[in-house]
Amino acid sequence: MNNKKAIVVFSGGQDSTTCLFWALKKFDEVEAVTFQYGQRHSEELDCAREICQKLQVPHHELDMSLLNQLAPNALTRKDMDITEGEDGLPSTFVPGRNLLFLSFAGVLAKQVNAAHLITGVCETDFSGYPDCRDVFVKSLNVTLNLSMNEDFVIHTPLMWLDKAGVWELSDQLDAFEFVKEHTLTCYNGVKGSGCGECPACKLRQRGLEQYEAQKAGVHTE
Repeated sequence: MNNKKAIVVFSGGQDSTTCLFWALKKFDEVEAVTFQYGQRHSEELDCAREICQKLQVPHHELDMSLLNQLAPNALTRKDMDITEGEDGLPSTFVPGRNLLFLSFAGVLAKQVNAAHLITGVCETDFSGYPDCRDVFVKSLNVTLNLSMNEDFVIHTPLMWLDKAGVWELSDQLDAFEFVKEHTLTCYNGVKGSGCGECPACKLRQRGLEQYEAQKAGVHTE
């Protein structure tokens, strides 16, 4: 395995794009993998392709449409509202998504001889998703290594950052304006600042305002 090569699980959103810039700073070779699982908006896939083209990063697209069939959710079904369920998890939660994405990313990494996997999961602003937790990632890292007899390392640069911290990291990576303008976080498929109404846009905007206030030395609650 090439210890200087990495695969980034990439959606074209704020978090994964920040992780892509982080990987480009850390590793000699970087490739990205995007999963097509029946997202509401083809714009997400288009955005991921465009960013990889702009950054000249080799880009893989894998078909995971079976996930939509197994686990109906508001990220893939336009007829489902984005709500919070009785168990406290929002209707955007896709059971098994990160388990499958990281597992298939591991298979791809073996094929392209990459020792490192990078994902933008986060336990600080994670909406209660169980597969965004640090303990899950560590457990899967062990399982992947045992399953393929390799020494993969899964990196989670955003694990302990809130959204303001993610903006700060993108700024440190000289990627702040790029992330602000070219990424797609919005559940309604609007690039950049988004629709301003969906939960993803509100979280992103709140973090941006907090970070800009911090830079300006303004105290915020």
